[in-house]
Amino acid sequence: MAAVEARQARTYGNFRQPEKAGIGTLPPVPTAVLLGGFVFFILSIVILGVLKSLPILLVTGILVALLAIRDKHHRNAAQRATAHGAWWRARRLGAHLYRSGPLGRTPWGTFQLPGLASNTQLFEHLDSLGRRFALIRAASTNHYTVAFAVQPEGNALVDDEQVDNWVANWGAWLATVGDEPGVVGAQVTVETSADTGSRLRREVAMHADPNAPAFAQAVLAEAARTYPAGSATVKAIVTLTFTSSSYGGGRRRSPEEMGRDLASRLPALVASLNACGAGGARPMSAQKLCEAVRIAYDPAAAQLIDDAHAAGEVPLLRWSDVGPVASEASWDSYRHDSALSMSWVMSRAPRGEVYSTVLAKLLSPHHALTRKRVTLLYRPYDSGRAAAIAEMDKRQADSRVYGSRRPSQKALLQQRAAAATAREEAVGAGLVDFGMIVTATVSDAAQRAEAVAAIDSLQSSARVLLRPAYGAQDSTFAGGLPLGIILSEHVSVPEVLKGSI
Repeated sequence: MAAVEARQARTYGNFRQPEKAGIGTLPPVPTAVLLGGFVFFILSIVILGVLKSLPILLVTGILVALLAIRDKHHRNAAQRATAHGAWWRARRLGAHLYRSGPLGRTPWGTFQLPGLASNTQLFEHLDSLGRRFALIRAASTNHYTVAFAVQPEGNALVDDEQVDNWVANWGAWLATVGDEPGVVGAQVTVETSADTGSRLRREVAMHADPNAPAFAQAVLAEAARTYPAGSATVKAIVTLTFTSSSYGGGRRRSPEEMGRDLASRLPALVASLNACGAGGARPMSAQKLCEAVRIAYDPAAAQLIDDAHAAGEVPLLRWSDVGPVASEASWDSYRHDSALSMSWVMSRAPRGEVYSTVLAKLLSPHHALTRKRVTLLYRPYDSGRAAAIAEMDKRQADSRVYGSRRPSQKALLQQRAAAATAREEAVGAGLVDFGMIVTATVSDAAQRAEAVAAIDSLQSSARVLLRPAYGAQDSTFAGGLPLGIILSEHVSVPEVLKGSI
């Protein structure tokens, strides 16, 4: 009898952060400080002498050390000091407090979204198939976002070959999105929460036979009452963010023009999502999007909204109704209406090779958390720019190896990873910048320590390194919502310095 050869599970990896030019392992900004300080030191020697010029050399060394020495999250002392300074300034100005509604500080008396989402507007259009889709406009960045409600099929009882196909199709979808005209970002939001039980009770009430035996009706009633206890609801939303600039780099388009343009493009994008294991993907209407954002800021509203749907009613919401009544950002948490949230950002992707199930536990419901939201952020590059980035990264990695007599093992591994990235991009693979935001929400502040411990355990199983979003909890919370906010567009650091210091 012929032996059946076991199939080796496919692994994934080669997540790489491109290196920037500098002396040795120094980033560009510390390199510039070092060279500038050295030149100034030489000139001061000629003018003042050696002894009087030594303080210049000492100050230069201290500045380079503050910029070059990094912690496990790849942040230096200057970045940490800047975060503390920005937080102190925000508290002094009262920017960490928000009050809305008739008694709030906003002059229009509505429940407008706070912070980064305060200047957003919501529109609704029809696509070419006659389906309603919500269109979010961010006035400060002139971006437009559309959201798709998806129903992931999961990997339970699914063949490995099918999982491989889903992963390959997802990579192809990201590569296609990179070449889609006007796309500046994409994100996937997976939110888990306790099931309210309203949907099950509604299904039982709709299908129960009034002429059924009393025992059968009692069993159904008990199941509808007790089964939701301990069960969870999983919701997934994919968003795409477009720039309002026309294809030729001309004028900015209005919401009506963007709606007409996207109406013909959405069906193809939705169809391509179905091949990625996203299940029945469809554009989200304005009502559904309002409900999702309203529940995120006030989890207690989930029960009321589900009860309204169970009663056959639609809780009509406007975009000016979905914000919190009150919120307060702290250094390491964010209080909003009926809940307290803590947010983390990914500071390091999984190292080495991983399996397709690496994020399974992080995405699954957790009993210690009222709600948990994991958002993957993508910044796809078009094929032309991706090729230039991959080749530049390869040259930088080669120079670190060939410029040293005894290159370190880390430098050799980085060279092989950069070469693999350039090779895969050359044969058609997409290149994207990606990040992750994890938000844990609890209904009682006493559960905070348990929630932090849960996230610490989950990040280990996912092989990622998460850093608490100190001093930016409210902004990070908004960035994790399915609003398509491009966080890097709201950073006040000049573009040339982003990621360099």
